[in-house]
Amino acid sequence: MTTMTEASVREFKMPDVGEGLTEAEILKWYVQPGDTVTDGQVVCEVETAKAAVELPIPYDGVVRALHFPEGTTVDVGTSIIAVAVAGAGGAAPEAPAEQPKPEAAEPEEEPKPQGRQPVLVGYGVATSATRRRPRKGPEATVPAQAAQAVQAELNGHDGAVTDKARPLAKPPVRKLAKDLGVDLAAIVPSGADGIITREDVHAAATATTAPEPVVETPAAVRPAPAPAAPAATFDGARETRVPVKGVRKATAAAMVGSAFTAPHVTEFVTVDVTRTMKLVEELKQDKDMQGLRVNPLLLIAKALLVAIKRNPDVNASWDEANQEIVLKHYVNLGIAAATPRGLIVPNIKDAHAKTLPQLAESLGELVSTAREGKTSPAAMQGGTVTITNVGVFGVDTGTPILNPGESAILAVGAIKLQPWVHKGKVKPRQVTTLALSFDHRLVDGELGSKVLADVAAILEQPKRLITWA
Repeated sequence: MTTMTEASVREFKMPDVGEGLTEAEILKWYVQPGDTVTDGQVVCEVETAKAAVELPIPYDGVVRALHFPEGTTVDVGTSIIAVAVAGAGGAAPEAPAEQPKPEAAEPEEEPKPQGRQPVLVGYGVATSATRRRPRKGPEATVPAQAAQAVQAELNGHDGAVTDKARPLAKPPVRKLAKDLGVDLAAIVPSGADGIITREDVHAAATATTAPEPVVETPAAVRPAPAPAAPAATFDGARETRVPVKGVRKATAAAMVGSAFTAPHVTEFVTVDVTRTMKLVEELKQDKDMQGLRVNPLLLIAKALLVAIKRNPDVNASWDEANQEIVLKHYVNLGIAAATPRGLIVPNIKDAHAKTLPQLAESLGELVSTAREGKTSPAAMQGGTVTITNVGVFGVDTGTPILNPGESAILAVGAIKLQPWVHKGKVKPRQVTTLALSFDHRLVDGELGSKVLADVAAILEQPKRLITWA
């Protein structure tokens, strides 16, 4: 009968989910002390600066303690849950390959076994102090380090490792490859022991020059963990203090960095979009657009893509380190989305290459995923230009701040019925105001004006989507 000892208690630490962030907030615990957990079972949901992620436990056992309550922000590498696992020392079992006869340990002095090392989620396999008899045959050529890397990456889910094992990559890297449509089997790994890295995936993807994610200020000095309550009230009911964390913290850092790094210029134009609104209604009845999300934003997005094609120099980024302007030959179109967790800006990869039905499908998926709070970090990286639709709130226009690393952002105001001079007569027409903010280091006034004028011209005469495309 296996007994539980103090040495068999494993501490599961807050992992880095692959985005280089330094902390995460515990949103919800799915287990309580005394619960039995199994390898791969999700034990909690955490929120990084941009996404909510479920964390699986990498071993079987019984929950001994939850070290932090829900709503607490925890540094990466800090233990969050203690699990009592079976077996002396809690060492992970070896992969069940062959079962050779046990041999006595060699008499020479062995180094003390090291504990299992923390990896992306949980821990890798423990280093054994017992030497095993070398196996004969092809398996003898597999380096022990490669086998250990495979086991650590799989978190013990599979059995024996063979030469035909799937490509080695950590879960967030696999998720990134899936989001970018990259086949891991086709990538030549550059990481240690043949592990595919995030850089390998980005190199294989079309968007190879995506800007780095926003890096939050390291929490060198952090106050004591906040209580579980979402906000603390001071001075009775006269004030409420809300901790700055998660999406709000990342948004604040990004906006401050952008506003005080890129010199912003904003231009405005008011345009008659009556014909565009009529086209929207016609497209809703088109059989090729059935089941797709058809609205003014779809045609505004297409108009911006055409304007960028006519003025490609606007689609660029500023490389401060190398003092270079990086011209992008692709458009990853960001769409600012208000979600229950705050403002996020996911983007449509290679939007420039999509047909109108494909663009409509991508917009629909982007919006529904954002509303459900399931937008992945990879979906929010690599944007080149952005659209923010403030018109949905009844606002005429605004002066939008650039998303960090991007060159321009288009704000779309409310579309209202207004008196307008049309064909020499004052008539009620559907009118909106557009505002384009751009980085004046990259875009001068002439280029920015041409882009905004082209968008307005297309929305006034949507047939230009055909003649200009």
